[in-house]
Amino acid sequence: MSDLNHRISQRLKELGIVLPEPPSPVASYVPAVIVGRLCYTSGQLPLHNGVLSAEGAVGSTVSVAEAQEAARQSILNAISVAAAAAGGVDHLKRVIKVVGFVQSADDFHQQPQVINGASNLLQEIFGEDGRHARSAVGTNALPLNASVEIECIFELME
Repeated sequence: MSDLNHRISQRLKELGIVLPEPPSPVASYVPAVIVGRLCYTSGQLPLHNGVLSAEGAVGSTVSVAEAQEAARQSILNAISVAAAAAGGVDHLKRVIKVVGFVQSADDFHQQPQVINGASNLLQEIFGEDGRHARSAVGTNALPLNASVEIECIFELME
């Protein structure tokens, strides 16, 4: 692999980020699927060492700041499962799309600000290749009462 291909692992090291172990699925699905040069992740919850970092509805029991941190954890989990499927983090070339779900109180409308926690981290790690298309969706409930769930599509190195 050329030095260019080590850029993601090097950038993680520079940022002091250690990717978590890929979380185990919580239902009947696989964490990531590769089709051609694209890696699609399943929705990732903000699990850290098997424990949710934020539970409940944002705007009610969870603050925007707590939910942004949960989005960061969810995207780290997405990177981790994509890297495991692709044979390592340095096989991830760029981020194509992020879909973020936010368990929201009825009057909460700041879903984009919550998912910025993930989007900003992706841009820190991947630079320009971390800029992506995105959806930020409010919902009344998520699995395990998680406050955030994120799925991602990555382009892989050739």
